[in-house]
Amino acid sequence: MDTNELMTMVDSLPLDLKTQLITRLLNSLNPSQKEIDELWAQESEKRVAEIRSGKVTLIDGEEVFREIHDRFSK
Repeated sequence: MDTNELMTMVDSLPLDLKTQLITRLLNSLNPSQKEIDELWAQESEKRVAEIRSGKVTLIDGEEVFREIHDRFSK
């Protein structure tokens, strides 16, 4: 099925089905806040595990900003 055929099918749908289709398409483009929150929770848990395992080392914020300043003030 090509795009034109799909659009023709959509045009022929009753209004209530078009509305459902629009809602579904928009939801697929913009995940719900719950999904975003779940993804952030997973990422947070992963980062905490990396810190606890020693895989990553924390750097003090002041040191980070000092390095950025030094790097870009030349």
